[in-house]
Amino acid sequence: MEDLSLVQRIVVWLLPVVFAITVHEVAHGWVAKQFGDKTAFLQGRLTLNPFKHVDIFGTIILPGLMLITFTGFIFGWAKPVPVDARNFKDPRKAMMVVALAGPLSNLLMAVFWALLARIGMMYHEYEFVSMPLIYMGSAGIHINLILALLNLLPIPPLDGSRILSGLLPHYWAWQFNRLEKYGFIILLVLLATNVLNSILAYPLFNLSQLFFSLAGM
Repeated sequence: MEDLSLVQRIVVWLLPVVFAITVHEVAHGWVAKQFGDKTAFLQGRLTLNPFKHVDIFGTIILPGLMLITFTGFIFGWAKPVPVDARNFKDPRKAMMVVALAGPLSNLLMAVFWALLARIGMMYHEYEFVSMPLIYMGSAGIHINLILALLNLLPIPPLDGSRILSGLLPHYWAWQFNRLEKYGFIILLVLLATNVLNSILAYPLFNLSQLFFSLAGM
């Protein structure tokens, strides 16, 4: 996408980024509702209306800055949907599944964007239709794979930490969860030192190969 202007990159990335983040949060809330917690539902958060989920910094400013500087690594977040584990019969098990729902939703969306890009590849002779589908599909694959892998990292409060916490003995889970107040700082340090890129590079490359193959690219 290096050949695109800044405005074109914004147009291409806007919908994939917004819906990757939005659907991720809705997936958490929807699964929580299946386990008996209607908190997100009662607060009107089980909707694909992105304005209900937008976090000014995480959904707009940070992805925008990364897009403008074209770091090649773009991610963000929405306002977390509220989940009250007290409403679950088995809180540890339920929280693990609720946490896993987010990354899984991103993988499913990556499939959707790959199929959209494949349609674009099939009708490549009609560039006015095919090129937007191919570029947007590529962006959708990229952002959703990054969000899925990033959220599976066992760093509180990322989804991977909720999954790991549910697997640990109660005492160690409690100790591990105390790291949550440092989670954002840890992420920023990992990002600034390029460690995060190094951690995600290999699985991202392999998954990208798979999904871009599905897209016929």
